[in-house]
Amino acid sequence: MAEEGRACYVYGVVTEDRSDDAVRDLGAVGDPDAAVTLVRHGGQAAVVSEVPVDKPLGTPEDLRAHARVLDSLAARSSPVLPFRFGTVVRDTTAVTDELLSEGHDDFARALDRLRGRSQFTLRARYVQDAVLREVLTEQPEAVRLREELQGLPEEAGYDQRIQLGQLVMDAIAAKRAVDALEVDRRLGPHALASVSTEPSSAEGLVNASFLVEDERRTAFEQAAEELAKHWNGRVRIRLLGPLAPYDFVADAMNPAKEGE
Repeated sequence: MAEEGRACYVYGVVTEDRSDDAVRDLGAVGDPDAAVTLVRHGGQAAVVSEVPVDKPLGTPEDLRAHARVLDSLAARSSPVLPFRFGTVVRDTTAVTDELLSEGHDDFARALDRLRGRSQFTLRARYVQDAVLREVLTEQPEAVRLREELQGLPEEAGYDQRIQLGQLVMDAIAAKRAVDALEVDRRLGPHALASVSTEPSSAEGLVNASFLVEDERRTAFEQAAEELAKHWNGRVRIRLLGPLAPYDFVADAMNPAKEGE
């Protein structure tokens, strides 16, 4: 049960055999001093902590705490089914009688599919000076426009500046499409599934997440390291993981894939 004025925050679901030590001293959402605990029912366990009902959630520290709890569980190999940030129920009775009881079969399916698997997320950004040098090498028109603009006052050459900016953006977009395929070509064979999005920044290359089996983790990490060396000085790569499989939850819970 939750104390008066407090509710139950749910991070996700794990298998019932998880030890309480797996979530001890991790720091909770909404209240860093609250204990993160496991509520067991029917072979599964919800990862929960108490939160004050009169305090809105959503601070950067809340988001970090949510990820920290789930990623700590993912790093211990057993499956974890992460919930969306901000999942709150009335109390632990609602966790067992409603959440775990009603969702049991869906959770069991997803946990089974995610067993021995975790997410790795690769974030790649161009080194701005390096990619601009490439564009100028490959695009004579860009060189011409740049030379025309040299020495001109800010208010002059407006059309040329617009044209140069568009040419550079188009050239980088073409590179991004090719390089994103290279990321998938090198890392995809070591993963079971992947999803990717274009980053919002102009120098972003790709944000890609991969679902990786534990026994293939070393090969995947080596492939990422080789890619970073291949693009050294041209692209900055950051590899995060093992993480909870945030980007693969919907697929894991999809009953249409039952026969796989």
